[in-house]
Amino acid sequence: MKIEHSIFTDKGGRPVNEDCADAVRSGERYCFVICDGLGGHGMGDKASSLVTGLLTEYFKSVSLDEFARDALQRAQTALKKVQQTDARLKQMRTTAVILCIEGSRGIALHIGDSRLYRFREGRVLSRTRDHSIPQILVMAGEITEEEIRSHPDRNKLLRALGDENDELRVEKSEFDVRPGDAFLLCSDGFWEPVTEAEMERTLAENGKVKKWLSSMSKLAFQNSDRSKMDNCTAVAVTVRE
Repeated sequence: MKIEHSIFTDKGGRPVNEDCADAVRSGERYCFVICDGLGGHGMGDKASSLVTGLLTEYFKSVSLDEFARDALQRAQTALKKVQQTDARLKQMRTTAVILCIEGSRGIALHIGDSRLYRFREGRVLSRTRDHSIPQILVMAGEITEEEIRSHPDRNKLLRALGDENDELRVEKSEFDVRPGDAFLLCSDGFWEPVTEAEMERTLAENGKVKKWLSSMSKLAFQNSDRSKMDNCTAVAVTVRE
């Protein structure tokens, strides 16, 4: 199978882009990462850059199973160590969402509200579940999925890398990967203005991964107030024969 990807990031209406995205290939294994630094806690751009770099380097040095087991704990340990070096860094946090592909095997890891969408036959097959207050309200039946996008507490996270909690709780899922599948990793600044229906429509209209991501990126700006727009980052991935 042939794996193709495209990366987009923009600071939106913010003075600094605290999102970070990267992709790495090691032999026939692929890893895609997005981290969204939490600016409200300070130094979010440093946190996201540190974790993204650590994850991609670690991926190249270990097996897929080792990476899935240890990567985010290693990132947490490194982030906590840096926090202790300077009082200004003590509150830095970041989300993380990771997609790994090796042959027909896929693994997703995430913490926070950056998302991974899986597409099959042009439709959203699944997405990661946010570690946020609105997601809990959805699970309790108090609001709908769509209402997450406009909920006043949508930016209040329950988990992130750099948290003071001693126990790191991350989500891991495994799935099969088939020719024709597509994936979208994105920060909340991207998925909030771009609906799942728009993701599916632009995927159907664009055969190339760069054009698909470009179409979605344009919608992100069209559907947002540019002056108030959050950092906006996405990695689109397609699987071919």
